Amino acid sequence: MSSALGITVPAKHQSFLAFDYGLKRTGVAVGNRLMKSATPQGTIAAEGEARFAHIAQRIKEWQPDALVIGVPTHPDGGEHENTLRARKFGRQLRGRFGLEVYEVDERYSTTEAHALGAKDADAAAAAIILEQFLRSLP
Repeated sequence: MSSALGITVPAKHQSFLAFDYGLKRTGVAVGNRLMKSATPQGTIAAEGEARFAHIAQRIKEWQPDALVIGVPTHPDGGEHENTLRARKFGRQLRGRFGLEVYEVDERYSTTEAHALGAKDADAAAAAIILEQFLRSLP
């Protein structure tokens, strides 16, 4: 997996599917490099293998060039249990779907989604994560 900020994302990677990972819910958004914008695509309310079946459907539908995941950290940037869970999720995505996975610091994305009045905060957070990633690209 690669951290979005400070690494080169190949130009061939134009479309992305992003995930705001949670133990019980995973927000999903889609976006592209050209528009540098993302659109929430709902939340997957599933765990374990069931979650990956839903993700496979989204990947089939959107055909992204790469995936983006939000990785939470403490306000000082320190890692915690959910940081490790999100990174494991990213490794699972890469292994199952064979797509490059980029990590984005997702601190406060859900808080921002709530502040914006999102009805589906998890999907809105995924869109915020993806837009942050897209804005970091040249």
